[in-house]
Amino acid sequence: MSSPAPTAHDAPHAAHTPHAAAHAHGRAHPAAHTEAEPRALAHAEIRTIIFGIMLAMFLGALDQTIVATALPTIGVHFGNLAELSWVVTAYLLTATTVTPLYGKLSDVHGRRGMMMAAIGLFVAGSIACALAPSMTALILGRGLQGLGGGGLMALSQTIIADVISPRERGRYQGYIGAVFACSSVGGPVLGGFLTEKLDWSLIFWINLPLGLAALAMTARTLKLVPHHARKHRIDVIGAVLMMLAAVALLLALSWGGHDYPWLSAPILGLFAASLALWLLFAWRLMRAEEPFLPLTVLGNPVVRNAAMAGACNMGVLVGMTIYVPLYFETVLHLSAGESGVALIPLMGASVLWSTICGRLMMHMVHYKRVPVIGLVTAILACGVLAVWPATLPIWLLLTLLFIIGSGLGTVFPISTVCMQNAVVRSQMGIATGAANFFRALFSALIVAALGVIVLGHLGGGAGTAVETLAKSASGASLAVAFRYVFIACALVLAAGLALMIAMEERPLKGPSPPSEGATAPSGPATPIPEEGLSIVH
Repeated sequence: MSSPAPTAHDAPHAAHTPHAAAHAHGRAHPAAHTEAEPRALAHAEIRTIIFGIMLAMFLGALDQTIVATALPTIGVHFGNLAELSWVVTAYLLTATTVTPLYGKLSDVHGRRGMMMAAIGLFVAGSIACALAPSMTALILGRGLQGLGGGGLMALSQTIIADVISPRERGRYQGYIGAVFACSSVGGPVLGGFLTEKLDWSLIFWINLPLGLAALAMTARTLKLVPHHARKHRIDVIGAVLMMLAAVALLLALSWGGHDYPWLSAPILGLFAASLALWLLFAWRLMRAEEPFLPLTVLGNPVVRNAAMAGACNMGVLVGMTIYVPLYFETVLHLSAGESGVALIPLMGASVLWSTICGRLMMHMVHYKRVPVIGLVTAILACGVLAVWPATLPIWLLLTLLFIIGSGLGTVFPISTVCMQNAVVRSQMGIATGAANFFRALFSALIVAALGVIVLGHLGGGAGTAVETLAKSASGASLAVAFRYVFIACALVLAAGLALMIAMEERPLKGPSPPSEGATAPSGPATPIPEEGLSIVH
């Protein structure tokens, strides 16, 4: 760090007044901004807001797990297995591309209105999916659902950052962890039950009562969230360029190796188009008076390192979630049900340690040490899996997966909180949205790369599904293929470790002293007068 860190006892008190913090650290950080902070909310108010957005978070998290178990049944119902992947791809395309747009619009128009719009679109898309008469209609419904789902998680994280200081956020991490635990474990089980015992459309109909309840709760509770109206220009050209670049890249990653060979003209054309659009987007950022992604956010080294470390982490988690069950079934010869249960240590440990690490941040000055240790152990565990992919006893394999999940879990709260701690309130939405956007892009990239590794070692070509090829391959070739899958995961985690080490460990902003109004849970938060207060990072 550029200046000595305060002690654990002094840090919360030094953050109570910005000028005191300036004396404590000796100088203002170059990225410091002048911006008034809203008055502190009472614990009861914060808890009300958290409970209000938990349903919205649950909607977004549940949709990522409940659909997977119903896909084979949906394909058989419509007699169309060829386009089944588009049920996932359509949602991914729209949800990923609109995530930063929600962040920017919420910075301008407020979180409440944008969250209600996101929930409304998600529910409308869910109804369209449930009533879909054909696979094409279902795919279009999933695209509409993604337009809403893209805002649910990013806006929830932004609202949490609005009402809870980084140092105090661990106090509420248990509530957030419970949402992801329920969706991770309960989603596949619920999806399988509804599809097998009742009807596949119920995986979409269930979003209607949940969505309406979330809409009612957020409409009421988010009135407590303060919003400073600011005059902003939405850089429409920049937003469109970024979305088109992302769509071209995601289509190339989705089609490559499946519908077309990686070196075919359509795939190379999509990659070239994506590159050209990204270059145009970069040019627009330099020329626009108020760019879609502010250069102060992109140029902030803490934001950059934290966002990319989180992206590496998310990419490995998503990639392992997809390919570890296939590894269980083809290399270890477990059943589909057994492989689903065997995945619980990875997912459960990720949620558990994310919650624990979030709470530890409240009491630690050198909070980076936990994710650094966690990533080192996760890399070593991936290395053990790579060396002995087919001979490890099942108890040791599950233990290694628990270690990997624990290491991944330590990174998520640190990367998110540090990124939000490094930006001013008026840029919280776009910074959080951009971080989620790059996590989704990187996840798609890692999944595609792992697919290339498996197909390459098994001798598959375009149009060959990885699952089909793996189930017909020999045990020796499968072991070699998954050895390189685990090596690739270890390398990505090593890149995330380097980014985490390089990230500056800035003191976390602490809570502001509560005013008299902070004890009144019935009214909205009233921001303190603008008096030129500056936030020193």
